[in-house]
Amino acid sequence: MNSFRLLCPLLVVFGSYSIARAQLHDQALAAAKQATTFLTDQVSTRGGYLWSYSADLKHREGEGVIDTETVWVQPPGTPAVGSAFVKLYQATGDSQFLQAALATADALRSGQMRSGGWQAHVEFDADRRKKWAYRIDATSRKSKDQSSLDDAKTQAALLFLVQLDAATNFSDDMVHEMTLYGLDGLLNRGQFSGGGFPQVWTDGRPEGTDTPRLSANYPDDWSRTYPGHQEYWYRYTLNDHLASDVMDVLLLADRVYRDSRYQNAALKLADSLVDAQMPNPQPAWAQQYNSQMQPIWARKFEPPAITSSESFSVIETLMKIYRHTGNRKYLAPIPKALDYLQQCELPDGRVARFYELKTNRPLYFTRDYQLTYDDSDMPTHYGFQLGSKVSQLRKKYDRLAAQSPADLSKSVADRSANPPSDAVVKQIVDGLDPRGAWLSDTPLRFNKLPGPSIQMSQTVENLTLLADYLAAEN
Repeated sequence: MNSFRLLCPLLVVFGSYSIARAQLHDQALAAAKQATTFLTDQVSTRGGYLWSYSADLKHREGEGVIDTETVWVQPPGTPAVGSAFVKLYQATGDSQFLQAALATADALRSGQMRSGGWQAHVEFDADRRKKWAYRIDATSRKSKDQSSLDDAKTQAALLFLVQLDAATNFSDDMVHEMTLYGLDGLLNRGQFSGGGFPQVWTDGRPEGTDTPRLSANYPDDWSRTYPGHQEYWYRYTLNDHLASDVMDVLLLADRVYRDSRYQNAALKLADSLVDAQMPNPQPAWAQQYNSQMQPIWARKFEPPAITSSESFSVIETLMKIYRHTGNRKYLAPIPKALDYLQQCELPDGRVARFYELKTNRPLYFTRDYQLTYDDSDMPTHYGFQLGSKVSQLRKKYDRLAAQSPADLSKSVADRSANPPSDAVVKQIVDGLDPRGAWLSDTPLRFNKLPGPSIQMSQTVENLTLLADYLAAEN
């Protein structure tokens, strides 16, 4: 009897906890459905999305003010929202999320280039569409066919479409065909023979831009004055996490389609990253290379140099491919790169973005874009100094290098099973307004308007967290 009396309060507490969890699950699902209805019915333009909206939806932004029927591909635009819908569908099986994702895929279909990828945005206005070589439109010699890997434009679209194709068991012919066409463009038109990728590819590769497999090396000399763009976008590029984002696409495609072409392309890319490491005295990476694998100018504030940001990203990517393959050759370049980058740290612990070839002096620009060693008059639109990641990357490397192949598989599984806490989910649910919007205090930058605003970055994050929670609860 005494044991039963002691057990009763515990049963009551446990029962109340279970009821509260069930209620929170229902609230999370209801919030996700309400937010999705708001997005599809009031925010979307033909299934697509921009970056930011005023709270009353009268003002809209991508990378600039948008007052036309235009949607954005570059994250956190259309495919980022679509990926959140797919995750919600996978977590719940609710057809509302699938229909929202399919509408988003249809918007991307309208913007797919003949070469297979996407630009930063998709135009729906008939006159504005004439500028671009959209695959579904009639061909024109004057239209521009550019598939861009800059800022994860094409990568985000392909990640979403592969996820959606898998979630529908490849049953939607439009999604399946468009996805495979995009992946074919990435491999057959985008990837260089040496394994790397340019920032932009087209239906035909410009002469002299293919980059075979070569080891990176220093040019005999380089101009300290900007020589013009020289179509740098067709060259081997590591800027803005390009290789890391492409690697994510290739590894996902390999898992979903079990087609050896995608793993082979991923390994070629990884090998090219090993090759792109500069020799001593600066064993790190550059932002852009010519076909002889020598650092080159890109934009007028991006000189031939060793670049800390791109080097950090390449190190992360090499660790990513090691987790996938267990091949330690992808870890081999990392220790000497980290030792070098640690030596590059400034007195305040940060690093310069650019280091001069061979001398290793930090490079900066004046506000009128004159190359200098002086950091007192830098333009403010670009990060010429940034936080060092050496310490955190070294810890990651040390943990990874100590793991066996079996440990690698377990660590990947552990990282995928980390749902948000009840407190986080409750905050997301409570933050939804009566329409189904999450409002932010962030101003509209290009419209020069104060908040509140609707930020797609926040919306995508909240929908994804709800999906993770619902998946763990089901």
